[in-house]
Amino acid sequence: MMSSIFHVTILFSILLHSSLGVKVLDNKFWKETALEDLYESLKVDYNTNIAKNVILFIGDGMGPNTVTAARIYSEGETGYLSWEKFPHLGASKTYAADKQVSDSANTATALFTGVKVNRGTLGIDPRVKRDDCPRSCLEENKLTTIATLAQEAGKSTGIITTTRATHATPAGMFAHCANRDWECDSRIPAGCGCKDIGRQLVEDLPGKRFNVIMGGGRQTLMSNTTDLKTDPISKKYCVRTDGRNLIAQWAEEKRAEGARYAMPNNTKDLLNIDVSQTDYILGIFQNSFLPHEYLRDKSDYGVPSLEQMTTTAINLMMRNQNGFVLMVEGGLIDVAHHAGKARQALEEVLAFDKAINSTMKLLREAGIADETLVIVTSDHSHTLTISGYPDIGNNILGVADTSKVDGVPYTTLGYANSGKANYHYTAVNGTVVREDPSKVDTTSWDYGHQAAVLQNENTHGGNDVFIYATGPFAHLFHRIHEQNYIAVVMRYASRLGEFSPATSSSSSSSSILSSVILLFAAQLIYLL
Repeated sequence: MMSSIFHVTILFSILLHSSLGVKVLDNKFWKETALEDLYESLKVDYNTNIAKNVILFIGDGMGPNTVTAARIYSEGETGYLSWEKFPHLGASKTYAADKQVSDSANTATALFTGVKVNRGTLGIDPRVKRDDCPRSCLEENKLTTIATLAQEAGKSTGIITTTRATHATPAGMFAHCANRDWECDSRIPAGCGCKDIGRQLVEDLPGKRFNVIMGGGRQTLMSNTTDLKTDPISKKYCVRTDGRNLIAQWAEEKRAEGARYAMPNNTKDLLNIDVSQTDYILGIFQNSFLPHEYLRDKSDYGVPSLEQMTTTAINLMMRNQNGFVLMVEGGLIDVAHHAGKARQALEEVLAFDKAINSTMKLLREAGIADETLVIVTSDHSHTLTISGYPDIGNNILGVADTSKVDGVPYTTLGYANSGKANYHYTAVNGTVVREDPSKVDTTSWDYGHQAAVLQNENTHGGNDVFIYATGPFAHLFHRIHEQNYIAVVMRYASRLGEFSPATSSSSSSSSILSSVILLFAAQLIYLL
């Protein structure tokens, strides 16, 4: 009773103090927003339903500074991105089994299998080193992903990305590979005997049973890909040369099974799919990566947005009475950061935000929000920094302050390292001089924010990243966790793998006793 009165009192206070449509950052504003935050926090409860559905959103390279910068870029300092209002928050340590700073392959493996592995490897035991093809092919070295467990439980599964469907993050859901770059045949060493990632997606479980596959990567899935000015083949990445057309092979197998499938080529095709009459979608929209959001053709015949791909997938998959597991990657955040293009990266975060916002709305409208665990996280960070003492309301892409050493202004955003476009230093009469950013357009899409160290490109950062969660057992994210813990929570919340009723009922008394002993030992260590 007292608790209810307290809540009403707080709500009355908020209503009493809310007024002006314009934010004034005064005493009243801070008291008002703090009360609102308190009121919302007091309503937070633990959802202990079994998670019928799991959606894992991965902002590739979206470290804490990227989230903060995107928030200010879009909503201002006092605003929030959609997932920042999720009720539960933790953080994950992103290092690899062999490196302090990770890549997207080993982090994806940790996220989907619950095991940390070596940098550059996918879905294989950490005892297997990068490029060790023979050992990666051994069954005992292959790790089981949440996609496999979900399919065994009769759930629908899928992957969506703005990179290639064979790229590191989506490949972590299905591939077992000693090198993330082996996306197609032309990158595998002669005589290796390993199957490339593209073939694993189409020919092997769990990939061949994905209900949804959407993204780019035509050049890794079929030979003789058309090289267009508007959709060029990227020679920097794998190009299939073995004569196979895995896209056509996928369609032929679905036809042979009598399955109902769709293969959209553009936004119009995707939005015209009757999901009530479709069980599988394969949408490969570009030769390599999808276009950056600021360049994306938003017409009917352009490439669909991450939001459109995600909501279409959920509408299809939620028809399954057993539920679904879906991975959605905003992959171009990372691509933009590698190029040192901060504004492009922030725009990709906003596209990611739209997909999550629309997902939450769809789940509520469908009445399945309480049975869907939604996790938003990143696989790793980048070296983006936010520094100086800019005024509130200053453009996050602009100039922060003037150096007290050389008297030259510097930008609020910067990179610890990056390529030549970010290295704004020249030698003048034997003296190193830094470019004055106040004399150029730092808000340009192509501007490379200042970097301290010259590299071939911006590298990943090794700092922890946040985990935002809502839905069943979201409260299990509550402190600093190892990254592989995320996979364990997904399995536990949805009763998959070792937590499934079938596994529990078939466990021998000795294995149950072992679990009890391990639990007791863990508790004893904690108390000591």
